[in-house]
Amino acid sequence: MSEFAEGQENEQDDDLFEHHRIVADKGQGLVRIDKFLFDRLEKTSRTRVQDACDNGFVRVNGTAVKSSYKVKPQDVITMELPYPVREIELIPENIPLEILFEDDDLIILNKPSNMVVHPGHGNYSGTLVNALIYHFQNLPKRSDAHPGLVHRLDKNTTGVMVIAKTDKALINLSKQFFDRTIERRYVALVWGDVKEDGTITGNTGRSIRDRKVFTVFPEGDHGKHAVTHYKVIERLGYVTLVECKLETGRTHQIRVHMKHKGHTLFGDYEYGGDHILKGTTFPKYKQFVQNCLDMLPRQALHARSLGFNHPTTGEWMFFEKELPPDMAQVIDRWRAYISANEN
Repeated sequence: MSEFAEGQENEQDDDLFEHHRIVADKGQGLVRIDKFLFDRLEKTSRTRVQDACDNGFVRVNGTAVKSSYKVKPQDVITMELPYPVREIELIPENIPLEILFEDDDLIILNKPSNMVVHPGHGNYSGTLVNALIYHFQNLPKRSDAHPGLVHRLDKNTTGVMVIAKTDKALINLSKQFFDRTIERRYVALVWGDVKEDGTITGNTGRSIRDRKVFTVFPEGDHGKHAVTHYKVIERLGYVTLVECKLETGRTHQIRVHMKHKGHTLFGDYEYGGDHILKGTTFPKYKQFVQNCLDMLPRQALHARSLGFNHPTTGEWMFFEKELPPDMAQVIDRWRAYISANEN
């Protein structure tokens, strides 16, 4: 019933796929693409190939095709084949956690940057879950890899998260996320001068060109319905500090929506925000931006606040966490830079 909320990252999605590129021979006879790929890929099954086709992971000459497609001479076939689901052994790890609040039902914590939320392909240790099962016993499970998790944040997104300590709390909080009654507010530093407050509505889903990132699709074509409300906090010349309020919680939602709007998050290397997108060509400015990127080598996104009804008492709970030092320092540097260049 629950949907993972944004900041929400499929952290393990960074490396969930085998990537293949095959060019059919000039003399290639017509053959179904599922058979064609099954014959050429080791350690896979035809069913696995068919599933990849049905889910848009197989493209011929840039266009997604179904398993019944007949391969033709010199077709260029690209494929992202999801790794099989594997059992994950959860190992408790003594990783410090910043707990903001705790009672018998839930935990509120501040997630640091560079921490994957739960184990997955390529990330089997050092995750938030590894820390949780060390510090807390008998957390409820939605799956073997997700004890206590109601939502998640991107690996390099910081901020407030809620963790369920009981089955009742897990079900109740999950339903609140599903019903969209949770209040989630994020602070982001984005490239460009955001002229006015607004709302971004656009289906988001995996990019057809690069399955590691997400994109906005024309409404009704692909992806899932997503809505982000944003308002300006402070304009800093070539960048703007904004608050984003999520109505839905899709993977990479804020990052994808703001890029779609022309305001990529500062430092977001996956979406092109880790180089100069606005500003001058002066060497001094270039060095200033590079210094800021060195200080904040990640997307400038912080889950500042989280509000919900307590799963047992029904009382409205609200938690807030100030910006992390790296993000706050970069914002201060932009303030100083703009002030110095206005005088």
